[in-house]
Amino acid sequence: MKDINNYISTNKDRFINELIDLLKIPSISADKAYAKDVLKAAKAVKKSLDDAGCENTEICETKGYPVVYGDKIIDPNLPTVLVYGHYDVQPPDPIDLWDSPPFEPVIKKTELHPDGAIFARGACDDKGQFFMHVKAVEFMIKNDTLPCNVKFMIEGEEEVGSDSLEDFLKENSEKFKNDIILISDTGMISNDTPSITTGLRGLSYVEVEVTGANRDLHSGIYGGAAPNPINVLAKMIAQLHDEDNHITIPGFYDKVEVISDDERAEMAKAPFDLEAYKKSLDIGDVHGEKGYSTPERFGIRPTLDVNGIWGGYMGEGAKTVIASKAYAKISMRLVPDQDWHEITDLFTKHFESIAPKSVKVKVTPHHGGQAYVTPIDSIGYQAASKAMETTFGKTPVPQRTGGSIPIVALFESVFDSKTILLGFGLDSDAIHSPNEHFGVWNFLKGIETIPYFYKYFNEIY
Repeated sequence: MKDINNYISTNKDRFINELIDLLKIPSISADKAYAKDVLKAAKAVKKSLDDAGCENTEICETKGYPVVYGDKIIDPNLPTVLVYGHYDVQPPDPIDLWDSPPFEPVIKKTELHPDGAIFARGACDDKGQFFMHVKAVEFMIKNDTLPCNVKFMIEGEEEVGSDSLEDFLKENSEKFKNDIILISDTGMISNDTPSITTGLRGLSYVEVEVTGANRDLHSGIYGGAAPNPINVLAKMIAQLHDEDNHITIPGFYDKVEVISDDERAEMAKAPFDLEAYKKSLDIGDVHGEKGYSTPERFGIRPTLDVNGIWGGYMGEGAKTVIASKAYAKISMRLVPDQDWHEITDLFTKHFESIAPKSVKVKVTPHHGGQAYVTPIDSIGYQAASKAMETTFGKTPVPQRTGGSIPIVALFESVFDSKTILLGFGLDSDAIHSPNEHFGVWNFLKGIETIPYFYKYFNEIY
């Protein structure tokens, strides 16, 4: 592995240019208008695996967007690492808040990325991060240093819940059989403080619709007498939290994992600068559930957030109208022991129960997933920790994070193998937001670190 730094130095520009080409493809899985681009991205990923020296590469059809597969089996008796990632990306909206077009990647220096960062949708989530694995495996194959077997599963529906994957995995479980699953779709505390994600929250995502009259109404003639769905929806949403920002859905907290005071004290040792956090977000103060610290609020506690709300007239100028309908999209981040199907049912029943008789309510579930925790005493975690210690010069901190990767819990149920979340992004990289970016240093550090994971995992296994 000692030649990895020379390989990166020699091929740095090529690596970045290849990633930029991939980032130019608007593979937005949530919008059917981009279906051809999603498929184009799948073909580009297959080519990258071919170029890296993988074998048996193919684009595997599913009920939705395809899964890209490739492998390098050097000895069936050796352990097998399954690398998972996704080539689909979030919608870039709102476009006008981007400093540069989301699918025209540019490299700019920032305070946290003095070596430059690649600004583009998907730069960190997840094209830049899974591409680190492709380049790391390329190095190991071309230098004959791959110490164990590797398989790739790069999918195209992660940003819309991976709905097609469960049936696909069960039908192809032998093909993707593995001893450990390696994912880079998370982040770390900072470039000076490496960390490994040991917990992901689950997710329940729903859309609500509130209907009043059978048509839009004149606000002068009907205002004050007919129901206003926008007003009603706003009041209903306000009732979902109490004055302590505690979620009011009956039964919501019944199965929430109880974290001991000792474990909370250990988690609190992870570096966190509250003032720097507020400054980075340009907010006057933090906001969240009473009785918990900011890291606990986004790491070990469930949440409920409105992700979008609309209805009525939103064009230029004025239109005095009472809308017939109002809508909102709502996500609930869940913690271990909360089942997302059960939470979706609890939300639906509660939301319907608090609606006044003047309106009709419809709740449409979109997607979800279970929470996941990786034990730090597993050999996969030990290998990842040792790999990061080798390249960063310090032992990484185990950390639970607030994000969700629905496929992780499913992986364990299908393969009975653990997942290691070895991410190299930063919280400030603006994933899912305008001006998403990924540090060049982080991208290259990932390529440097990943081969050591293979080395140590094979030695410990």
